[in-house]
Amino acid sequence: MRILAAVAPGEVRVAAADGTTLLDYALWRPGSPDGVGDLWRGRVRARVPALAGAFVALGSMDGFLPDSEGGAAVSEGMVLGVRVSRAAQGGKGPRLTARLTEAEQAATADGPQRLVRRGPGAVERFAALYPDAAVNVDDAALAASLRPALGERLHLVPAAFDEATETAVEALAERVAELPGGARMSVHPTPALTAIDIDLAAATADRRPKQAAQMAANAALLPALARQIRLRNLSGAILVDLGGLSIRRRAALGPPFAAALQADPGRPRFLGFTGLGLAEIVRPRIHPPLHELLATPLAAGLTALRRAVATVAVTPSWLPALDAAPDVVAALQADQAGLADFARRAGQPLRLRADPALASCGWRLPA
Repeated sequence: MRILAAVAPGEVRVAAADGTTLLDYALWRPGSPDGVGDLWRGRVRARVPALAGAFVALGSMDGFLPDSEGGAAVSEGMVLGVRVSRAAQGGKGPRLTARLTEAEQAATADGPQRLVRRGPGAVERFAALYPDAAVNVDDAALAASLRPALGERLHLVPAAFDEATETAVEALAERVAELPGGARMSVHPTPALTAIDIDLAAATADRRPKQAAQMAANAALLPALARQIRLRNLSGAILVDLGGLSIRRRAALGPPFAAALQADPGRPRFLGFTGLGLAEIVRPRIHPPLHELLATPLAAGLTALRRAVATVAVTPSWLPALDAAPDVVAALQADQAGLADFARRAGQPLRLRADPALASCGWRLPA
């Protein structure tokens, strides 16, 4: 069992692998963290009984403190310690809790409104989830920062990801994934839920009677489907349209579906099948799902920085430059780590130029 941290300017790709099998995957952007686990000394801006909670000012943003997490006991203007329990989403601020440990209470007891401590990054989260796993990191600076917490578990390596891991990680960016037996799944996120469609495709070549073949094919793909949900960090409401089978026959797949989800530390719950025969799952949302992280101008910019560093390594005489859409330029300039990290790795700063002719999230490396 290993935890692998592949470091690029402004971004760390973190995978937990058992042999050649990926178990978990996350993107960690130190200059633009999602805030989960951050400890704040905040100020109550407003109590909102209709929402059963309170809005708490955290620097330039507001977080929501539900009554069930300590919001019922606060009043407007009160200063208190809170921890971010869920990242911001859908235009809403982060979710908070005031249920702190004794150490957290002591750290937030006095002083002005401020960020007291950042929450753990993905490497530390995975290290806690897999306490016996070795941690391989391919960047000396990150290794030095993690050494006090991870000690002898930490190993500095030339490259954290091998070719097979790179391929597996790149596949997670695609909306379509191959499943056992020739089946495939396609992921369709919406603001309200994530829909997953299963196409049995080649799995229908089974020589058994149609219903028996479809039942066997669907049952066989459930563990791989659950693994894809976990690797992509799909969360919130999830509906799955299995391949073939009448609505009545799908009910028999309920127990194996629930069993396939049990190994996921994200604690998904299988709720049953809807009247249309769709498998209904709810998986708590804490960190943003992978498809959201990959669809932003910052994601495009960090991908460009990774390519630019690789180009410098192959062609040292190349003068690093990036032409990018204005939204990409703005995102990189707002990030606190990417451009500085690029300069450290490349030995010189990147010439960053906005090109309004490029589409949103577009970029190119000039020759």
